[in-house]
Amino acid sequence: MISVVDLQKYSLFGGLMAEQIERVIPLLTIESYPEGTNIITEGERNDRIRFILDGRVLVIRNGVQLNELGEGETFGEMEILDVMPAVATIRSHAPTRVAAISNRALRDIYKMDVSAFSMIIMNLARDLSRRLRRMDELACEDQK
Repeated sequence: MISVVDLQKYSLFGGLMAEQIERVIPLLTIESYPEGTNIITEGERNDRIRFILDGRVLVIRNGVQLNELGEGETFGEMEILDVMPAVATIRSHAPTRVAAISNRALRDIYKMDVSAFSMIIMNLARDLSRRLRRMDELACEDQK
C-alpha cells in the first residue's frame, strides 16, 4: 500500500497536508504494467490521471516518440481537464507501476476537501506548464 510519506515526494501532492493526503489515498488505484503495454491509446477515452511510482513510459503520437516520462511524472491529465480523447499513446518502456486518480475520485476529493482538490489541480497545471516549456525549448532547438 502507498503511504503519505510516499506521496509527499510527488509534485501532484505538493502543498497538501498529511491529513489531506490520507483522505486521498483510499481514492487511488495502483496499476502495474509489463514493458511494452499501452496504458493509454491515442484517440481513445481516458478517465484518469496517472503518476508513475516506478518504471518509465514513452509518449507516442502518430507513431513518433515525443517524450519519455519517469518516476513522479504524470500523464493523462489533458484528457481529464479537457474531456477529449487521448492525444497520445502512453506505453510502458519498462515494468511500470502507477497510481491513478479517476474523474470520479477527483469529484469525490472536491466534495470532501475543496482546498485539496484546488491544490491538486494547481499542481497539475504547474506540471503541464513545465512540460509545455520543455516542448517549446525542444521545438526552438530544432529550428536552429
